[in-house]
Amino acid sequence: MTILITGGFGFIGSAVVRHLLATTDQVIVNIDKLTYAATPASLAMHARNPRHIHIRADICDAEAMHAAFAAHRPTHVMHLAAESHVDRSIDGPAEFIRTNVVGTQVLLEAARAYWAALEPAARAAFRFHHVSTDEVFGSLHHGDAPFGPTTPYDPRSPYSASKAASDHLVRAWQHTYGLPAFVSNTTNNYGPWQFPEKLIPLVTLNALDGKTLPVYGDGSNVRDWLHVDDHAEALALALFRGAPGETYCIGPRQERSNLQVVQAICATLDALRPDPAGPRARLITFVRDRPGHDFRYAMDPSGAEAALGWRARYDFETGLRQTVEWYLANEAWWRPIREGHYAGQRLGTKA
Repeated sequence: MTILITGGFGFIGSAVVRHLLATTDQVIVNIDKLTYAATPASLAMHARNPRHIHIRADICDAEAMHAAFAAHRPTHVMHLAAESHVDRSIDGPAEFIRTNVVGTQVLLEAARAYWAALEPAARAAFRFHHVSTDEVFGSLHHGDAPFGPTTPYDPRSPYSASKAASDHLVRAWQHTYGLPAFVSNTTNNYGPWQFPEKLIPLVTLNALDGKTLPVYGDGSNVRDWLHVDDHAEALALALFRGAPGETYCIGPRQERSNLQVVQAICATLDALRPDPAGPRARLITFVRDRPGHDFRYAMDPSGAEAALGWRARYDFETGLRQTVEWYLANEAWWRPIREGHYAGQRLGTKA
């Protein structure tokens, strides 16, 4: 088998590539145009691995996408490439529409043309797995039932609207053309190699440097936190077990408020590397909420757990400590990023 993965140098994509190279004998074709958030170092251990082939290309480039399918003849596709930072989508939505909507349409057309020309057995075995987010479902209140596969879409930000549009395109190509495609939606991810603009690494590194920890509003917004290695395992299982037309909601049942997350990071750092100036919770500062800030996300993963034979392994406390330890041990990677372009960036909330 040959698996074509878009966005394979991204945070989640690189975790999937590492997982597949470690647990299968498949060839991975990694299409990534290496934007600011790409992390080649996350796959440095596979730089000479003949089963990992990197194509530097934009998913909006139709000629490059058709060429990749023709040259490498994948049996499976996992589409992860996306612009994903909510604050960035508010400041500049055009790139989100281009990459997340137009790019998905271009990739679907390349996949459809390739799939239509396959022999019957290969056509039947081919799969197109589109990876999406819980944000497409909108916002929950305390006491509301978690999101599930039949939850109506209600995106609230340019980012989530662009991902909702891409989900609809994938389902339309499956229904109209018969492309064997399916969608998975997931919750906030965290773990090693996450770009420093995201909530957990940003708070960890700010706290480590003794900088203020700005928290939107009163910090009561709730997210459901999934370790990226758990997500990578679920995505790999879905790639091989997923059924066309299905939706798999992947989550860990680990809801925490943003303030609880920030406080847990402070307490973990205090235990691992005490600050002579005192507990790092002193650095927490509440700032004006961002526009359209969804209050709560939560996922019911029971359907995906049953269909895929998967369940999240990490509890939040264990996963957070492992993540903080990783950032403490890998300053050589994140320090140049922080000091180059992202020093002093405001707190984000979406992993």
